[in-house]
Amino acid sequence: MTPLANPDVTGKQLWLMKSEPDVYSFDHLVAEGEGTWDGVRNHLAARNLRTMRKGDLAFFYHSNIGKEIVAVATISVPGLVDPTDPEAKWAAVKVRPVARMVRPVTLATIKATEALATMELLRLSRLSVSAVRPEEWALVLAMAGGLVSLS
Repeated sequence: MTPLANPDVTGKQLWLMKSEPDVYSFDHLVAEGEGTWDGVRNHLAARNLRTMRKGDLAFFYHSNIGKEIVAVATISVPGLVDPTDPEAKWAAVKVRPVARMVRPVTLATIKATEALATMELLRLSRLSVSAVRPEEWALVLAMAGGLVSLS
C-alpha cells in the first residue's frame, strides 16, 4: 500500500459529502465508477451542490455507520437537476472516486482536534453537503496518513 501524493487543490472548492454506507458507500461509488449525488432536500446543501464545479474535490464521509471520512471523490459533472425530483427544483452532481484514506478519520477524532472546531461538519452537523476550508482539508489528509490508490 503505497501512499499517493495529495491532490492539488489550487483553484478548487473543497467539500464534504455524507452518505450512509449501508445505502451508498464509497465501495458502491468505486464499483460504479461514477455516481449521481442526488436526493438532497436541504436548501443549504442543495446550494452547495449548485456551487460545485468540475474538478472540485470532496471528502466522502460515511454517516450513521462508521461516522468517518473514508475517501476523496471528484465532481465530474456539476449543475444537474436531481433526477429523483419530479418538480425539478433540487440539484445533483456526478462524482467519481479518487482515492481512499490510508486511515479513516473518525468524527470523534475530528471533534477532539481543536484546529477543526469550526469545521462545517461539526457546526452544521445535519448538513449532508458542506464546504471544507483548505487548511481543514490539509489537516484531515495529514490525520489520515494520506491517500492510497483504488487499485
